[in-house]
Amino acid sequence: MSLRLFIKLWSAVLFLFRQRRFRRWLAAGLFFLLITLLISVNYLPRQVNLKVGEVARDDVIAPHSVVFEDKIKTEESRERAAAGVPLQYDLDEQVQGVLIKNISTLIDNMRRIKEAHTGDRAEQLKAVLPFKLEETALQNLLGVESRYYQALSNELVKQVTLYTNSGISEDELDRVKERIGQQLALTGLPAPVVQLGREIVNYYLRPNKFYNEARTRTLRQAARDAVPPVMITIKQNQKIIRAGDVVTAEQMQMLAALGLSRQYFPWRQVLGSGLLVAMLMVLVLVYIQQQNRDIYRRPGHIYLLGIVTVVILSVARGIIAINISQWPELSALFGYMVPLSAAGMLIAILLDIRLAVLVVAILSFLLSWMADGQVHFGFVGLVGGLTGVLVVSRLKQRGDLFRAGFYISAANVVSIMVCGILSDISAGLVFSSAMLLGVTNGILSAVLTIGTLPYLENTFGITSSVRLLELSHPSQPLLRRLLTEAPGTYHHSIMVANLAEAAAEAVGAESLLARVGAYYHDIGKMKRPVFFIENQLAQENPHDKIAPTLSTLILTAHVKDGLELAREYKLPESISQIIAQHHGTSLVSYFYHKALEGNSSVNEDEFRYEGPRPQSKEAAIVMLADAVEAAVRSMQNRTPNRVEALVRKIIRDKLLDSQLDECALTFKDLDTIAAAFLQILGGIFHSRIEYPDVAREVERRKKHNAGLRRQPADGSASG
Repeated sequence: MSLRLFIKLWSAVLFLFRQRRFRRWLAAGLFFLLITLLISVNYLPRQVNLKVGEVARDDVIAPHSVVFEDKIKTEESRERAAAGVPLQYDLDEQVQGVLIKNISTLIDNMRRIKEAHTGDRAEQLKAVLPFKLEETALQNLLGVESRYYQALSNELVKQVTLYTNSGISEDELDRVKERIGQQLALTGLPAPVVQLGREIVNYYLRPNKFYNEARTRTLRQAARDAVPPVMITIKQNQKIIRAGDVVTAEQMQMLAALGLSRQYFPWRQVLGSGLLVAMLMVLVLVYIQQQNRDIYRRPGHIYLLGIVTVVILSVARGIIAINISQWPELSALFGYMVPLSAAGMLIAILLDIRLAVLVVAILSFLLSWMADGQVHFGFVGLVGGLTGVLVVSRLKQRGDLFRAGFYISAANVVSIMVCGILSDISAGLVFSSAMLLGVTNGILSAVLTIGTLPYLENTFGITSSVRLLELSHPSQPLLRRLLTEAPGTYHHSIMVANLAEAAAEAVGAESLLARVGAYYHDIGKMKRPVFFIENQLAQENPHDKIAPTLSTLILTAHVKDGLELAREYKLPESISQIIAQHHGTSLVSYFYHKALEGNSSVNEDEFRYEGPRPQSKEAAIVMLADAVEAAVRSMQNRTPNRVEALVRKIIRDKLLDSQLDECALTFKDLDTIAAAFLQILGGIFHSRIEYPDVAREVERRKKHNAGLRRQPADGSASG
């Protein structure tokens, strides 16, 4: 049972892998995971087993930059702010009025008793006073002048008003009583009156300010909340702990912020990085779908884009992680050395220039993200990457890639200097880092591009402009063979290439592919060169001795022979397609009509090429250029009007024969192609001055001179 289940599961897996959509989703998921891991690796936990009070054995370096809250210092600052808020009290305004009234009333009653001079005044005072006084004190008060009572009343009212206005709390009551007593002693009042005033204050004075705990708590909390958190910034490669240091609580707090003091998985950071990568991937895919459907329809091209991105980001991660203890300041600038230009050049050469610009911009952003927001690294990567894309957009030969490295180096040096000027880095370090890291970046980008380009071309079956340029060189073995074994075909191919390149440029097709495809489109003729008229230099035509059907087989076989040579010499698939399609399913009309002369029941299909018909603009253009060049070359009287009529007739015949039904050429394109052909043909088959035959002219002049010498005798005779 388990074996059956395993076989079923394996069959299901194989079935899924055969589905193109499943492979695409699988590749997208893999690239998503790899890119997310590369840009979020700084957040992954790396534990350092240290505790407060321990001695560190090794240096601890910050793996990435981080800004975190110092909770200890923040709490201390907030406690200081809360402590700075005084206790809050509520003032009872009625207390002051009651105190003044009681004091004034008591002193007025005592003054009236003193001035009455009736009865036992001492006993009367005892009855009025709410507190006890010794008999001696009472007698002394009765002996004091009445004006001192009024003065005492005024002073007490003044002091009570003063202190109750600001408020008297329970804790302050004794201190206020003592201060009022001291103030009474300084007024110059008699001692009995001062003593009376103190007793009155001690008896009547009470708090009028009461502690409001709720308001105090609210204000202190507001003061705490107003204090911003104390933030600490740790930069990448900063030394947190030195070997031999005793670990402090602050250092452990730094380790915790960096994720080094405990094992945990930073879900939030990784999730954010994943969402960012997903958004960028969707952006690129939507752009490709809208702007370049050819790339979108070919999964291999999407895989290539993902591989280039992952490789460059991996190199970037490795370079950023480099830390040389002897040169810590220079190590912090190694982000300038990331070869983003290599990605731009590879994508521009292999896929599309506009896509390369978009990818360079995204990689520059991701580089800044990987370097903890250091925008200057991304800026230098963007400038260098765009420079590389612009240089390879005009690629003429492989050596241009080496020159691209120098252009990128120059752009990097300038951009690094600009970043250095805008920062606080020393001038010496700016210059040295610009020269060292900028030039290294350019050279590394060129080396990576040149080194990986052939492998990517072969792996994904892409024919780059560099490969086409190599194939167009006359020293290529196949072209040298064509020149020596079939020189007429070689010359014909050169002419067709000129026509095809001009026409491809005119309609926006790949002109280089059209030219190189034209160079190789007739290589199959090398197998039997003498059977093709361009190679029959004053030789007898072998087709005169064989049947039309055999001649047709020999002629049409050059396509199959060309494909065999293309496989043997490992020509790119795009060139092989042009070889296979450059005749489409055209009719070999000469031998077809020759066969009809002897047999009216000839099957037309036996005299057609096997095809397929041209599937691309380039293959269709080569087909038209091939037919036009051969026809115009065979013309006897090449006037401009006759050449134009022939060119347009050939294009019209191919169209009516359905040979152009499967390519993307429009009627407007066909008219443009005809104009391009005529312009090139006008330069190749231009009219020449007809020079006279020199020998014949000399003979004519001799006869003329001899006749002049005989003319006098004849003339005399006649005369």
